[in-house]
Amino acid sequence: MGLKDKLRKKILTIGSWITTGDCAVTEIMAKAGFDWLTVDMEHSAIDISRVQDLIRIISLSGISPLVRVGSNDSNLIKRIMDCGAHGIIVPMVNTREDALMAVSAVKYPPVGARGVGLARAQGYGLEFDRYRNWVNKESIVIVQIEHKEAVDNLEEILSVDGVDGFFVGPFDLSASMGVPGEFSHPKVISAMRRIAGVAKKNPVSPGIHVIPPEHAEVLKKIKEGYKFIAFSLDTLFLGAKCLNEMRRIKNGK
Repeated sequence: MGLKDKLRKKILTIGSWITTGDCAVTEIMAKAGFDWLTVDMEHSAIDISRVQDLIRIISLSGISPLVRVGSNDSNLIKRIMDCGAHGIIVPMVNTREDALMAVSAVKYPPVGARGVGLARAQGYGLEFDRYRNWVNKESIVIVQIEHKEAVDNLEEILSVDGVDGFFVGPFDLSASMGVPGEFSHPKVISAMRRIAGVAKKNPVSPGIHVIPPEHAEVLKKIKEGYKFIAFSLDTLFLGAKCLNEMRRIKNGK
């Protein structure tokens, strides 16, 4: 069963974030047992030519390559999809109109407004018919809910046909409420409760990014009902392991 079907059926999937742009690190991550990996273009120095290389590595490893774009930009989204991404994650989707823009940028007419190119996704022009049939049915659009405005408009955002799932961005969400990083603040707790309530009534898969590279935090989010979970990121997995093991050596443990 592919990622799209799992999202439709609200079956749990766990992925992670690629921020270094390193091919070897990406291949190691792709073989670690994740269901999907997201190449991050919003908070990294990865350029589009390297994105295509990383998409190739991820897809050849048998899991779904997603890309978080830096903005809801139709030209950028088109180019990322032409690289062969299975889908996109779009930051700061705050309204129904934002969600419609993202879906339209991914899908070909008559579903969307994406222009047609003959790049890697289309088999460099040799597999266009296959790709045309695939993209409008199987490509994935994930929206990020990371602003108080998005919380207010959540039902309308998730009602857009073509939105397959959403991510909660706790840091930006709390910042939009004037309490950055204060996840126990009543405003943030109230927003998270509202998101959870809407998610239970909606067929779209609820997601969240668990930043610490600690499996116990993921298990907590699974119990809370999240089905599309990003587990930490490449640099934190590497950094946390190095720090922890060196501390043990220095402490004689």
